[in-house]
This record gives sequence, structure tokens and C-alpha cells, in this order.
Amino acid sequence: MDKSDSQVREEIRRSCQKISAAKTRGEAGILMAQEISTFSLFDLQVIMGRVRYEVHRLPPSYRKVAAPYLLGQIVNAHHNLLMTCANGGFSRMVQPVRDRTAYDSFFAMVPEGCFVFDCSREYLPQFHSPRHRLFYYILAGFTMFVLEEPGHPVGTPFPGGLAVRERNGSYYCPVRDKQKEVFFALCNFCPAIQDEGS
Repeated sequence: MDKSDSQVREEIRRSCQKISAAKTRGEAGILMAQEISTFSLFDLQVIMGRVRYEVHRLPPSYRKVAAPYLLGQIVNAHHNLLMTCANGGFSRMVQPVRDRTAYDSFFAMVPEGCFVFDCSREYLPQFHSPRHRLFYYILAGFTMFVLEEPGHPVGTPFPGGLAVRERNGSYYCPVRDKQKEVFFALCNFCPAIQDEGS
């Protein structure tokens, strides 16, 4: 039996509340890994199918340069999260979450962010689930708050020839401040600095 939107929303809210209770980067990583582990192989196939579909819809010249970063953003974060948990790496991350306000705000936003989209217009709408958006958000949270890296990997190109870059341990993004009015945008929580050269 399919769950109602209100049941799924409540499950997502509880997951986010649990993750947001973490005090350290390591605790956050463990809780995120536990939640990501609840996604089935079928969920992962649908999620990656949708990512590939979205990448395929990009203009060919941009797709050629951006695809490895856009696909890697999901695959690499997923692998890194689960492997770090499996090998005990999170036990060494005893530092507190650096930007507690952004962390709490991010996981307070996620339950609503998971329901923003009209799934009838999605690729394979019959397989659409707000939990799939939760998957993306958790991986982004892992990257931004546990690894303390930008939501888009260093080198990710954007139209116009600009890219996310790293210099002397700081990250710079040409689109960091461009999505402020979109409450569910990852950019609003990203540790990167707006690249003023863009």
C-alpha cells in the first residue's frame, strides 16, 4: 500500500530532525549514512536514471563538459559517505558542525523542499517520490556540512565558461548568490563564497 503524502512528509521530517540533532561532523555523517542506507537498490536505479535523464537534456556542448561533474556529484558523495561510515572514519571527526545555523536551517528546509516539485511533469512520474529528493539533500548536506566542501564539486562548469574553484583552502562559486529567492536551493547553504570575478 502506498503511503500518503502526509505520511511521507512526516517520515522525511523525522529523518531530518534526527540528522539535525548531531553535535559533531562525525555524528552527522553517521546519521546521514544510516538514512541513505534505507534507500533500496531500486530507489538508487530510479534516482540515477533521473539524473542521467536531466544531464542528457542539457545542450550538447555544455553536457559534454558538465556531465562528469553532475553525475559524479551524486555517485562520489554516495560512495564516500557509505565508505567513510563503514571504515570508521566518522569516529575521528569530533569537531562540531562548523556553521550550526546553516546546518539547522538546511535540515529545517528539506521537508518542504522535498515536496516543491510537480511530480506529474517529472521523468518517470510513476516512480517519483519526495524521498528521492531527500536522497539528494542528504548527500548535499554531507558534502557541505561534514566534508565542508561546496555543493557542486570543484571544477563544475557553468554556462558562460565559469566554474567552481578552490584557492588556498577556500571555495569560490560563480552562482553562489544567484538563488537567494529560491528557499529550497542548495546554494543558500553552501560554504562556497560568491566568486566576484564572475
